[in-house]
Amino acid sequence: MKPSAFLCAALLFAGLGSLHAEGVRKAIQFPKGQSSATLAASVVRGETDRYDITANAGQTMTVSISSKEENAAFTIYQPGYKSVVDDGVPTITGPTLAGAGEGEDAMKWEGPLPASGKYLIEVGGTRGSASYKLTVTIK
Repeated sequence: MKPSAFLCAALLFAGLGSLHAEGVRKAIQFPKGQSSATLAASVVRGETDRYDITANAGQTMTVSISSKEENAAFTIYQPGYKSVVDDGVPTITGPTLAGAGEGEDAMKWEGPLPASGKYLIEVGGTRGSASYKLTVTIK
């Protein structure tokens, strides 16, 4: 009977872990009268935090991230991105901004936005878990 109890416990813990695979998901809203916001959070190794922000084509966006161990980076997806689940793992597909694409480990990005709509900023750790501050400015 002990192997059955062990198996049940392992399945229970595996199931609980999958509930948090995506990390934080929220919209960035600027305080009234401001064009910038800073968010402080932590992301666990293997997870990503996702932030939505709506902006217009031609506006200039600046995104920067800092972390104590310099182990947090971001990817910025353009409007029209898709959230899909692939083998139980939530994944984002779609075009990214040059210099802030998948695998580029961006820590700072600034430039004019090519399209109007909802952008997605996905934050992850480059080496293990990461505590970070993400600053987003749109003018």
